[in-house]
Amino acid sequence: MLDLSRFLANVAEPAALLGPDGQTVPLPMEAYQVLVKVVESMRAGKAITVAPLDQRLTTQEAADFLGISRPTLVKLLEKGEIAYERPATGRHRRVRLSDVLDYQSRKRQERRTTLDQMTADAAAAGLYDEVPDYREALRTARKRRAS
Repeated sequence: MLDLSRFLANVAEPAALLGPDGQTVPLPMEAYQVLVKVVESMRAGKAITVAPLDQRLTTQEAADFLGISRPTLVKLLEKGEIAYERPATGRHRRVRLSDVLDYQSRKRQERRTTLDQMTADAAAAGLYDEVPDYREALRTARKRRAS
């Protein structure tokens, strides 16, 4: 992997694929960019999955992808948080990968918004001005949250 990573780091343009019979085929720019990202991620020890966005996942596969339990995923499906389909001949739900990615993106944005609001509240309360009394700030925040 290190050799491939070094090679890709020194190549500014897409390379070509070399077949076993010596035939070469230019590698399209899109495939080259994916290859570069895959190699970078693998070199960093990350797991890689390549799948079409319209791929349908089982509830267990979707739960594994999100890092949650299957029962938790089923609750999200039933609440309408993630769209799903039930094949006419089966009773098992199927979830599109694109819908799982959309949910993941929405949750990420919600977390960012919440953290931004918490930071703004802390700044407004003067918690960044000097070393605050965290116990008092925590009591105030709890009172505000309870009301």
